[in-house]
Amino acid sequence: MALESHIKELANKHQHLENLIESEMAHSGWDEQRIALLKKEKLRLKDELERLRGRVH
Repeated sequence: MALESHIKELANKHQHLENLIESEMAHSGWDEQRIALLKKEKLRLKDELERLRGRVH
């Protein structure tokens, strides 16, 4: 059960980053470096989620 709650927490963080990226990019003059860092973190979370979900199934 702890693994499933951890997966849910990571999924929530991943979704939060997606929302944050969309919000940031909606503004003119958005910071490319900040967006790149956010996307990199989002990808790291996605990879971790896929790895953990593979352990559950």
